[in-house]
Amino acid sequence: MTTIHVEHFKKALLLLLDESYENVHGFYLDKNSSMFETLANINAEEASIPVGGKCATLAAQVKHVSFYLEKIALFMQDRNAPNVDWSEIWRTVNVVSADEWQAIQDELSVNYKNIRKLIESIDDWPDVDSVGIAMALVAHSAYHLGEIRQALCVIKE
Repeated sequence: MTTIHVEHFKKALLLLLDESYENVHGFYLDKNSSMFETLANINAEEASIPVGGKCATLAAQVKHVSFYLEKIALFMQDRNAPNVDWSEIWRTVNVVSADEWQAIQDELSVNYKNIRKLIESIDDWPDVDSVGIAMALVAHSAYHLGEIRQALCVIKE
């Protein structure tokens, strides 16, 4: 059986998260299209526009990603972490002020840094669930970044 070295897995995971959030390395994003680069060009008014009749605002998308990072970090540390209401943000985050929009982005930054620190501290990925959670972090982040970037095509027409 061939195995993947933990350090190789961790390095690849952190590189993909870095691409999703901060620095495009060319794995799957175009130059200047990471999460934080994208958010830097969105104001509170734009973040408050729902895309389509029943779709979420960009503020809700970003708040959801931040919440996801926070809760997955807790789950990675304690598989018995309590269940959460994943739909609350979609129901409650709509129009945001400039200060609220900045707070959502700041929260995302903090939760992103926390999940990176947690991943850096992990020395063992002992089972399929652990590896699956790591892969889901990248997939979920990339999915919502794509949603945000697609919504911008409509919002910034």
